[in-house]
Amino acid sequence: MIEARNLTKRYEDGILALDALNLTVNPGELYCLLGANGAGKTTTLNLFLNFIQPTLGYALINGIDVAQNPLAAKENVAYLSENVCLYNNFSARQNLEYFATLSGQDGRGRQGYHGILRGVGLPERCFEQKIKEFSKGMRQKLGIAICMLKDTPALILDEPMSGLDPQASADVMEILMELRDNNKAILMSTHDIFRAKEMADRVGIMKEGRKVIERTRDDLKFENLERLYLDYMRGESTVVLPDEDALGADSRRASSTFYTASARTKFV
Repeated sequence: MIEARNLTKRYEDGILALDALNLTVNPGELYCLLGANGAGKTTTLNLFLNFIQPTLGYALINGIDVAQNPLAAKENVAYLSENVCLYNNFSARQNLEYFATLSGQDGRGRQGYHGILRGVGLPERCFEQKIKEFSKGMRQKLGIAICMLKDTPALILDEPMSGLDPQASADVMEILMELRDNNKAILMSTHDIFRAKEMADRVGIMKEGRKVIERTRDDLKFENLERLYLDYMRGESTVVLPDEDALGADSRRASSTFYTASARTKFV
């Protein structure tokens, strides 16, 4: 499970990048975070990965506090970035074997690694091909294969389908849905509203560091996600603030953002 409890990040220059986020991704669930650039999506992912420290609140992976016990938390999560960092002069199989060795998951042999590559939809002719010749979609599939190799209960993905052609995007979406069906908890940031509606069990929309709305798959059968998103981005919808008594004193002090009915913001 992936969980944020009143998770807050204020940077040294005073910018409140994330304001009292509460979020839960259960096993067998795919959660999509939508929002414009600067909305707080990447800050959220970075806090779960212990790339940065929270100002207040908690980021939990499989019940483990990421800030307090980062090594144990990292054993329970795999991460795929928008631009996967791989070794261009290695083949797909050599990259997979290298990362398997780093994570203590080696020993499968050539055919074992080929089986994993086959499982993410890479063509057989690419298994022993240097990846400097790969398209972005093929690199993303290899990145997912590395995540699968680690076999963690949680996956965190940062714009995994950004820049992919429609076929590659559909292929990646199918793989992620299979992982979800295998009981993985998946948290994904994306700008792709249509893919989010198609694949997500829940969607959260972020604006200026706050999660302003959340909808389930069932909710979105009766609502237009694109219209909801645009209304909030344009300031045409009212944001419902959480009950301050439920958040606690620490979160009330951390929160410095006030939304009016027009969704305009001022800092106090």
